[in-house]
Amino acid sequence: MNISLIGTGLMGQALGEHLLTQGHTLTIFNRSPEKVTALQQQGASIASSAQQAVISSDFCLLMLSDANAINAVLDQIDPDIFSNKIIIQMGTIAPNESRAIAKRITDNHGHYLECPVLGSLPEARMGTLILMAGGAVDDYQTALPLLKIIGKDPQHIGGAGQGATIKLAMNQLIAGLTSSFALSLALVEKEGIETEQFMKIVRDSALYAPTFDKKLERMLQRDFSNPNFPTKHLAKDTRLFLSVAKQLGLE
Repeated sequence: MNISLIGTGLMGQALGEHLLTQGHTLTIFNRSPEKVTALQQQGASIASSAQQAVISSDFCLLMLSDANAINAVLDQIDPDIFSNKIIIQMGTIAPNESRAIAKRITDNHGHYLECPVLGSLPEARMGTLILMAGGAVDDYQTALPLLKIIGKDPQHIGGAGQGATIKLAMNQLIAGLTSSFALSLALVEKEGIETEQFMKIVRDSALYAPTFDKKLERMLQRDFSNPNFPTKHLAKDTRLFLSVAKQLGLE
């Protein structure tokens, strides 16, 4: 399977590593050239441009930070190149942004699938991400063999924008759970209560979420270096969630 990957930041690099270990031909492009070195050393080919990356592949994965970054990359590509290509957008963007990008691709006879992911670097490297696809059913079925390499149980949610909606809903939960747990943990610590005693009660309750234990040690050590999901990205996603909620009339 010939795959191109545009965007080799934290998640893009982890995803690229997994695809290479599975024996696939991978062509990569990143606007910051220094971020392609690690994957190149593992066997990926470097495209000279985003357009070249799309030309060289059966499937083009976009793992970029936001809609502005996606559109900036698409601006570099001759629209005719999209014809009969499958573009799979994997970042977290708003539903209306995804639908606008879908129109941009399909108006030029290309195929668009949004497929945002839930999970972090370990899951990307192991191919166990949770995938929420939105787009035409035929495009989803065509891409499904690739999606099954990336994630353990890909789900087709509906049309373009609906996968993006689920992803924003999930990331809002990440923000809420993380901030709530941090506040509760800080209160317990300030009172001098043993952390493990608190955690035993949490784990035995209906309030427990596995993410609490994943984050516990870092919170206790105040170790916020090298995050799997930087705060700036979560803040961006939270703003998107609030914007979409307002557009839909939620209060």
